[in-house]
Amino acid sequence: MAEDNLTLDEFGGQMLASEMPVEIADKTASDLAPVFDVPVNISAVLGRAHMSVAQLLQLGQGSILELDRKVGEAIDIYVNNRLVARGEVVVVDERLGVTMTEIIKDGDQN
Repeated sequence: MAEDNLTLDEFGGQMLASEMPVEIADKTASDLAPVFDVPVNISAVLGRAHMSVAQLLQLGQGSILELDRKVGEAIDIYVNNRLVARGEVVVVDERLGVTMTEIIKDGDQN
């Protein structure tokens, strides 16, 4: 059985998705309606700490865990384990919240 390789013209001249022009001005929030109900995991990371298991086992109520961030420094906001924004911690009706201050573009994550 011989392989049949079609050129783009023979296939019907259709463009690849990556070649299609993006017209941002014509897009609206309603265009995203099909994905509105897709669940995502959101994490707001205040900071990180590294320690051994022995140090972890020594922690108890009232222990202080030093993080790698300073007070007032922006926190990282992840969606499905992907860094998408940075923000600040706020208090809303006696609950903690996060306000986004910066959106992270691809390749801009460092």
